[in-house]
Amino acid sequence: MIIHNSVRALLSWSSFAMLFSIQAAAQAPATPVGRSVKASGAAIAPAQSGVDRGIPDKFIIGEGDVLQISVWKEPDASVPSMVVRADGKITVPFIKEVVVAGMTAAQAEEIIAAKLKPFIMEPDVTVVIREVHSKKIYLVGALRKTGAVEMNHPMTVLQALTEAGGPNDFAKKKEIYVLRTTNGSQVKLPFNYEAAIKGEQAGKDYWLMPNDMVVVPQ
Repeated sequence: MIIHNSVRALLSWSSFAMLFSIQAAAQAPATPVGRSVKASGAAIAPAQSGVDRGIPDKFIIGEGDVLQISVWKEPDASVPSMVVRADGKITVPFIKEVVVAGMTAAQAEEIIAAKLKPFIMEPDVTVVIREVHSKKIYLVGALRKTGAVEMNHPMTVLQALTEAGGPNDFAKKKEIYVLRTTNGSQVKLPFNYEAAIKGEQAGKDYWLMPNDMVVVPQ
């Protein structure tokens, strides 16, 4: 199962980048699985920077993510692994604390390089995201397992419910819905579990976004 999830994650990062880009643009409507995701009339693809940072270039660093900081030919300034703290900061040799939450890896590289210049001539910094823990969805209600689920790969409503062991015997499976906050407003997206597992049109599955809440009434 661990190997399967890792392969699925590697194959799905492009789709994941689309989802984060769309969330940043505050697009509220649910996107049915199997349809292309577009914003401003054009498909969004990961930037081709030539640097492998472990994730799509559009990914926003958040609390709990694990980073690697590499400074070329400067092992004393490099850090193999560190966790972004709750205050959004990490600790880097020479410059101590620096805020990286809310930035892309490329932006974090620029900030760290600028702060290292008084200590290192022309520092060449690379930030790699080793683990993603900042993006989550929440499962509540009549499920066999509830709580936060780390969204380290693209996930549909049906997949999320499967992660939770499925609805319990008291669940109203035709009345499941997703609560999504967009531009400060909350929208309610219906999902018919019984139709979905039968492959019926009424049970059309769709991609979840970070911070979505899947609610299963009983």
